[in-house]
Amino acid sequence: MNAFDVLRDSLYFFKRHLGSIVQLCLPLVIFEAALQQVVDHVTDPDSFSAASVVVGLLVYPLYTAALILFLDARTRGEAPRNLDLLAMSARLWPRFALLTALNTLLILLGLSLYFLPGLMLMVMLAFGEYLLVLRGMGPLQAMKESLRLTRGHFWRILLCILCVMGPLWLLKGATLAAYPDPQNPLIAVLIDSAHSFLQLFTSVVLFRLFMLISELPDKRSGAV
Repeated sequence: MNAFDVLRDSLYFFKRHLGSIVQLCLPLVIFEAALQQVVDHVTDPDSFSAASVVVGLLVYPLYTAALILFLDARTRGEAPRNLDLLAMSARLWPRFALLTALNTLLILLGLSLYFLPGLMLMVMLAFGEYLLVLRGMGPLQAMKESLRLTRGHFWRILLCILCVMGPLWLLKGATLAAYPDPQNPLIAVLIDSAHSFLQLFTSVVLFRLFMLISELPDKRSGAV
């Protein structure tokens, strides 16, 4: 299946289950955006704030793990309750938060090295979250297995990520141009919440890719 087939199928799934995804993830997405506004208000906006990173590590793993569990359940024809999904994601939080911290650190380090290394790491570590949630792997094991699974599929994964994130980056830039800093806190929360929620479509696309690639015969070699 080529990248555009993956995007088409993912968009169909996202639209079909939009109501359920909104109910499952949007409250936490809004909470994360609101908490981020509080942190930004009490810290210097022109300096790096470890508290901002902590906010992401506290909330992002909860709704992302819940979404991955939802995607897996719907793929198998099941319909678990949102509370059950959130309870399972809470149990996964320590490992997921550690994986998120490691991925973020490596990708930011790569981006600081002329951007391309960070982009490569973003692709190569793309399946770590799914391996941790669905295969029960630890953070380091999931990262290592993601490196193996993505080998030979680099360009397809990169194209899918760019097709989703490219328009979102442009939309975010246009929104910031229309509502420059300093923003009204309520507007800032709405903008950040909308942007973060739309980014969840990336998780749907990568889940589709993960399911397709993980079902292929094991190949230890292959060109990027």
